[in-house]
Amino acid sequence: MKHIPLIILSALALNACDKHDPILPGVRTSIFATNNVTVLNTQTPKLSPDAYSAPNTDCPYTQDSSNTIWHGKRKIFSGFPTNNSVSSNQSPTCSGKYVYAGLTTGEVVKINPTNKKIIWIADIYRPSNLTGGASVLDIVAPIIVRDGFVYAGGLGDAFCKLNATSGAKLWCTSISVATPFVMVDDVAFVLGGDKNLYSVKLADGTVYWKQPVKKLTAPKYSNNTVTIGNQKFNAQTGQEI
Repeated sequence: MKHIPLIILSALALNACDKHDPILPGVRTSIFATNNVTVLNTQTPKLSPDAYSAPNTDCPYTQDSSNTIWHGKRKIFSGFPTNNSVSSNQSPTCSGKYVYAGLTTGEVVKINPTNKKIIWIADIYRPSNLTGGASVLDIVAPIIVRDGFVYAGGLGDAFCKLNATSGAKLWCTSISVATPFVMVDDVAFVLGGDKNLYSVKLADGTVYWKQPVKKLTAPKYSNNTVTIGNQKFNAQTGQEI
């Protein structure tokens, strides 16, 4: 559980540097260049009373722990498994005719399930995670596809915005994401693995504010209030209520 086989680690390191994946076909996006989280220490804009809710899209695909995606008994994508992962219940996200999935290898893939074609592959992890041994890179939080963009976060210290058509990276910020995040207007409330709640500006990935929390529980939003377990925060200021 604590060791990735050398061949897998080498493949991941090569993937991080090359535009084209030597194992999975498709165009790759480069890893983001900075490890810093830019905190503005300012209020968010006035927010709507309700969080963003994805359209009610029937997504009949399933995903197993070996990074294989299924449509019933029909296999539409085969990744490769890693021994260094966490227990989770990943599910693909459907948008239009495409399927988006986060893998335990720290990648998001866009697939055309009709012909099994891989449209693109994007790395969602901080590059230094590949140099310190057997890092956990799983993408366990649900992916959100909204208004032509893909939002994804993983345990490899990355929360990213991608172009849904090309897979090109718009920005990534160094936040480890282990729970579902919530989006309100142009803001995402993301609970980091460092037990900080981040108010992320979707335009550029900067952070309006961050506040420490007691539990790693998925954030909920309603009427300008973000709830984490028994804690409540003012969504505009970040102050605990």
